Amino acid sequence: MMFLLILFILILVLVISNVKIVPQTKSFVIEFLGQYMTTWNAGLHVKIPFVTRVINQVDMRERVADFPPQPVITKDNVTMHIDTVVYLKVFDPKRFTYGVDHPLNALENLTATTLRNIIGEMELDQTLTSRDHINSRMCVVLDEATDPWGIKVTRVELKNILPPAEIQEAMEKQMKAERERREAILRAEGEKKASILKAEGEKESAILRAEALKTQMIKEAEGHKESIRLHKEAEAMGVQLLTEAGLSTEQIVRLQSLDAFEKVADGQATKIIIPSNLQDMAGLVAALKESAEN
Repeated sequence: MMFLLILFILILVLVISNVKIVPQTKSFVIEFLGQYMTTWNAGLHVKIPFVTRVINQVDMRERVADFPPQPVITKDNVTMHIDTVVYLKVFDPKRFTYGVDHPLNALENLTATTLRNIIGEMELDQTLTSRDHINSRMCVVLDEATDPWGIKVTRVELKNILPPAEIQEAMEKQMKAERERREAILRAEGEKKASILKAEGEKESAILRAEALKTQMIKEAEGHKESIRLHKEAEAMGVQLLTEAGLSTEQIVRLQSLDAFEKVADGQATKIIIPSNLQDMAGLVAALKESAEN
């Protein structure tokens, strides 16, 4: 009875030990007597004791492989260190298990050699400004080369590009000179714009002053014109009144001459020429006054 109990326990332990639960993120590679048999995906599986075994448990999630800096030489013989980050995913657990020994180490070495080949065709300045080009080229090459290993390279990024110290110093000096040049250009453009705005302001001010002077002169001319018009109308009205009073043209002319003489006498002239017929004109004025009184 005890023997049967022990035998039952051993069989139960054996069955339990051969029941495998595969997680969602993994796949199990199974061998039968040393040869590949099948690949277990997520779920419950039972293997045959002693003749089948789990040879590899492959993580099917996307991985990030951060490789240390690699020394590379550019086309213009500049040595610098570049470290890369490779994003990869296993799509075939069988190829990943049997395709190459230590797949990640193989991928690291392949990344280093590919990077040296690509950088060797480029000069330093082109290397520093062509990260996207280098990333895309490396991704294509690595993806194609790792396909027999069951690896899909989804993305490659150059993490750091470290040129020699003397080149970094020269680049910093160049950047400083470029910043100073841009500052000088911006300062010159600002001064230019300020001069233009000042000149435009002076121009507009001169135009406004000229327009104001023009308006003033027009107003003065119009006022003078109106004054002359009113004066002429007054003279014409005076002549008309004299004519209505019965004076002849000759008498009217004499009166106008006398009026002119009075204006001259009120002025600043130092010499006054008195006409010979002044007495006649005076008599005419007296006659006019007498006529007006009657």
